[in-house]
Amino acid sequence: MFAKPPDMFDRDDEWAALSRFAADDRPGATLGVVSGRRRQGKTFLLDALCKADGGFFFEATEAADAESLRRIGAQIGEYSKMALPPRPADWHEVLDALLALGADGPVTVAIDEFPYLAKANPELPSVIQAAFGPRREERLRSRTRLLLCGSAMSFMGGLLSGTAPLRGRAGLEMIVPTLDYRLAAQFWGIDDPRLAVLLYSVVGGTPAYRDGVAGGRGPRSAADLDGWVAENVLSRFSPLFREARYLLAEEPDIRAGAVYHSVLAAVAEGNGTRGGIAGYLERKATDISHHLSVLEDAGLLTRDVDVFRPGRSVYRISEPLIAFYHAIMRPEWSRLERRGQADQVWRDSARRFATGVVGPRFEQICRDWMQAYAPPEINGIPVSSVGSGLVNDPEQKKSHEIDVAAFGNAPGGQRVLLAIGEAKWAETIGTGHLARLRRIRDLLFRAGQPGAGTARLLLFGGTEPSAQIRAAIADGDLQFIGLNDLYD
Repeated sequence: MFAKPPDMFDRDDEWAALSRFAADDRPGATLGVVSGRRRQGKTFLLDALCKADGGFFFEATEAADAESLRRIGAQIGEYSKMALPPRPADWHEVLDALLALGADGPVTVAIDEFPYLAKANPELPSVIQAAFGPRREERLRSRTRLLLCGSAMSFMGGLLSGTAPLRGRAGLEMIVPTLDYRLAAQFWGIDDPRLAVLLYSVVGGTPAYRDGVAGGRGPRSAADLDGWVAENVLSRFSPLFREARYLLAEEPDIRAGAVYHSVLAAVAEGNGTRGGIAGYLERKATDISHHLSVLEDAGLLTRDVDVFRPGRSVYRISEPLIAFYHAIMRPEWSRLERRGQADQVWRDSARRFATGVVGPRFEQICRDWMQAYAPPEINGIPVSSVGSGLVNDPEQKKSHEIDVAAFGNAPGGQRVLLAIGEAKWAETIGTGHLARLRRIRDLLFRAGQPGAGTARLLLFGGTEPSAQIRAAIADGDLQFIGLNDLYD
């Protein structure tokens, strides 16, 4: 294991996996694929690994194939301390030179922004496939640990899937995620959980949005948030102003960007089902299937399957900044581009921000807490999965939405319901919310849902609960989870 750089925040698991891959002393060159959206710290990770290992790091740029060949050839020459830098004729020569670097022992070779190279030369994945042939002598004699890295999620995900040339060749596949809501608060140095939720609902957990975009400074308090958002996100001079558009534009599979933006806008407006999105766009559901799949592959949309109706699913925007852009910025774009309008737009958007942005994000935070940070067992059974769903109420002729539903596996292997919960960001949790949860639990019990009879009731609140709820907690089957609990 290589020592993790002291200035690297978190990423313990990623660093450990990369270290194991790089230090593997077994004979034979190996291949790894590292991906993740831009600004998550992938380059920092790989550059640090190469420095710790004395490895070779090459950062590709958008360039013609011939220029990229000259650049990587020159860098190989410099790294190898050759008298003259090689001028490779093609990528076959480059791959053989990279394999030769590992002739005397394991050496890390990282190629960052690999999609740029593959865009200029679409045959490159096949060249790498040939170079890493299982019985090829050059590979067997080498212990090069080659890492291909890229931010174009749909492209990188396709490298190892289906009939892709590199399928079956990689010994490591890593997606570097955004920081979760707790880690994001720690990274920004925020102790106030309310401010942490609000900021996370705007910029999410992308590390570079602090140091590379916001100048290393976040809002100091909830009162400071309004000015900070106006200056660092809504100002037309801020790098974050167009960041959501760039995140979409950098995906090579996204063409006719207007339709993709409209799909995201539909979801931001609360139209999460396939039919709802199609209706918003005034198209048939089949007409948007491809767009939904591309956005999923790009990591911009997530499809949540209803835990009570497996045939139903709801889409949500994964990246908070994109949800913020489509709910707040895109509808007011012309005003934001005019001088001096950012503060006014933000004031006018207060209600939409609370209900359309923070509310849904708070629900997801509650599910994340249940999955990752809550006590691991309920009624003696470990929590295995967490989701959301709808429960039909035939007597009242309506459906009830459950924000949080936790499941586990009983000793006999049966999947049982452990808890159901409701999350309210702005509303004071009261007896009406508790009565609704009890009604839902009764409906599930009567419908034969295993575990429903003993399922715990959870109320998540962004504000303090009513006095009646505090009294009801003593009954034993009810738990209130506030902001301090979510971040403790």
